[in-house]
Amino acid sequence: MEQFVGKWNNTTSDNFDAYLKEVGVGMMTRTVASKLKPTLTFELNGDEMTMTSISTFKTHVTKFKLGVEFEDKTIDGRDVTAKFELEGGKLVHTEKGKNGGKDSRIERTIEGNKLTIVAECNGVKSVRVYEKV
Repeated sequence: MEQFVGKWNNTTSDNFDAYLKEVGVGMMTRTVASKLKPTLTFELNGDEMTMTSISTFKTHVTKFKLGVEFEDKTIDGRDVTAKFELEGGKLVHTEKGKNGGKDSRIERTIEGNKLTIVAECNGVKSVRVYEKV
């Protein structure tokens, strides 16, 4: 997980609004979220990773250990059961929707100084790219 450690700035976002709509995020939140260029920070402390997303709209902190399911509230307010795993160099984040919510899969991949995040729900994909600071 060490390759993810550091600070990353969002540079591009493709189809993010459609992905948020598919997972059930309301129009007002989608409108704001789609315009943001958040900064992601990953910190590793032993076997626990802290992922912090910072934007002018909201700061969201997620702490996790690989392979351990936990209850989470997403940055857009959905209740999910989440799990992070490493699969072939990818940090794979699965979300199981609660209370009628939808499931989602988010893959984070590092290539050079770029972090690519592919989020998918029911075949609707979003790709966001970040550059290391």
